[in-house]
Amino acid sequence: MRTGHLQNKTIKVAGHLEDRRGYYHIALNWVDRSGNRGRKSISTGFPVKGNKKRAEEMMRQAKRVQQEIVSAMPEVTELLFADFMEQWLEVIKPDIKLTTYGGYCMNVRSAIGPYFREHGILLRELTADDINDFYAEQLETVKATTVHKYHANISKALKYAVKKGMIPYSVMDKVDRPKPERFVGKFLKQSETIELFEAVKGHKLELGVILGAFYGLRRAEIIGLRWESIDFEANSITIEHTVTVANVDGKRVLVVDDTTKSKASFRTLPLVPEFRAKLLAVKEEQEHYRKLCGNSYNRVEGKYIYTDQLGNRVRPDYLSSAFPKFMEENGFRRLRFHDLRHSCASLLLANGVPLKQIQEWLGHSDFAITANTYAHLEFDSKLKSAQAMTWIEKTSLAQADEVETERPITPSTNKENSQPMLAT
Repeated sequence: MRTGHLQNKTIKVAGHLEDRRGYYHIALNWVDRSGNRGRKSISTGFPVKGNKKRAEEMMRQAKRVQQEIVSAMPEVTELLFADFMEQWLEVIKPDIKLTTYGGYCMNVRSAIGPYFREHGILLRELTADDINDFYAEQLETVKATTVHKYHANISKALKYAVKKGMIPYSVMDKVDRPKPERFVGKFLKQSETIELFEAVKGHKLELGVILGAFYGLRRAEIIGLRWESIDFEANSITIEHTVTVANVDGKRVLVVDDTTKSKASFRTLPLVPEFRAKLLAVKEEQEHYRKLCGNSYNRVEGKYIYTDQLGNRVRPDYLSSAFPKFMEENGFRRLRFHDLRHSCASLLLANGVPLKQIQEWLGHSDFAITANTYAHLEFDSKLKSAQAMTWIEKTSLAQADEVETERPITPSTNKENSQPMLAT
């Protein structure tokens, strides 16, 4: 493994405090030895009112630490690709969602970084063959869809490196991205869904199952649904707030956000009478427990629809872990909770809803996502295609079918099978 030669040149890190929603944030910026600008945002956790001195002291410490980190970085010519990917994570962190950053960190620190660090490959020496070899090794243990995520991260990072003049061009044009596996999700039939709704009645999972199977909501959208998003006068539900879990720097962090996965995910759906009645009953029950528990009731999280008796919001992990167990314990096929969303799409298709409308119902950002995922389930168009092939009526197959339908059905006298058999 090759290591970088470190220079003693001191890097100056500047910083200032910013007011973000009533809390102090530290904004750091610097220029490294290669002339590349860097920046970093750190939350102090201190409210603006009465905490300026504490925030300033925290900023001074953060500047010293960052200055030591940047000063210790090798020159670009001797920069390991693995180290560059770590630096890129810090650069993009202020500009992306925490959940997205968590996913990027997992990709870089669990797969990309360890592989390229072990092989000692420098940023300036990186080739398409190096990346193709990495993909080939990963495909032995993970799916192509996971490698696609690695591909996206490396592509974005190298694009940044070109922009900053760290390398003359990106090698990604010569990289062979693996072909994705065709997605085939598990779906509940209509009869199974009806049975599930009856089985889950009164269970803690009930709200989640209804919102997942009927409305096709994502887990983060279900947990993030608040009473202010329900309009009982207009009979509508607005998806505008999410609660999810992210892995950030090795820790699981709960992320509460007034945004959705994409612009298309922000949507308003009709509140059907059956679910309207259910929600009114839930609201009445919450009011009962709010009065019963008094100061012990969580009034902050009590604004959410999906809570326990103390007003505590249901955690996202609960749906993922409890639902498969419930399915097995109650005699259903084992499914993931997210499969309820796929079931919603398949039931919409089975009832003649066009794919474009299903895209809007599910909140997909691109019609291609809906089409690629569910087009194979669109039975009506295939039935019309079959009906259009009228020439088959002129063949001997049609005559055989007429004879078959006219033959009476009689019980079989086969002694080896006590059950009646259809005549052939």
